[in-house]
Amino acid sequence: MEQLQQVNLHPQQMLDRVDAFAEKIAVLGQELGLDLSQFQADHIALRINDSALAKLAHEAWSELGATISQAQINGRPIIVIAFDTPITAGAWSIDCLELPYPAKGKIYPAQDWEHIEFVIPSDKIDAQDYLQDIKQRFPSFNLETGMKMKLSSPKGEGERLANPTVAFKKDGVCIKLHPHPLKSIVESEQA
Repeated sequence: MEQLQQVNLHPQQMLDRVDAFAEKIAVLGQELGLDLSQFQADHIALRINDSALAKLAHEAWSELGATISQAQINGRPIIVIAFDTPITAGAWSIDCLELPYPAKGKIYPAQDWEHIEFVIPSDKIDAQDYLQDIKQRFPSFNLETGMKMKLSSPKGEGERLANPTVAFKKDGVCIKLHPHPLKSIVESEQA
């Protein structure tokens, strides 16, 4: 665990920074015209560039909850840990941690919190249709200059519930939106 502490990735160090990260998420949501206060913050994700560090982080975070999924998505393990006690990040209570192992050849600019993903319920199964649904629900939605948007439909092995994702990223902060809670997706994999 000393290795995690040296690079500021120990769970306690991360939790000490979670409110500041949630504030950046809230500001980004306001810039987008999305009032996220009324929606469930489904999970929080961190990014790590080294597989050995990701393994140590998995072990350390496991002390705060149970691993409910170790799915292979886009050729790498994505670990989901359900917290024994939800963590508080700003105004949100978060049930799960998403810990992706690093993708081959990809280096993140920072090893730290990367995104918070929110559930905005919808029956859409395609990311483009889901984006249109979001635009209708948030008339003040505005994609700011300098902000990146990505539409995706990640799928784990055996996953039966479509969960399109819309992501917005600016200055190293990312908000992701999807129609179903991560726990429901995990249950669909195990069904």
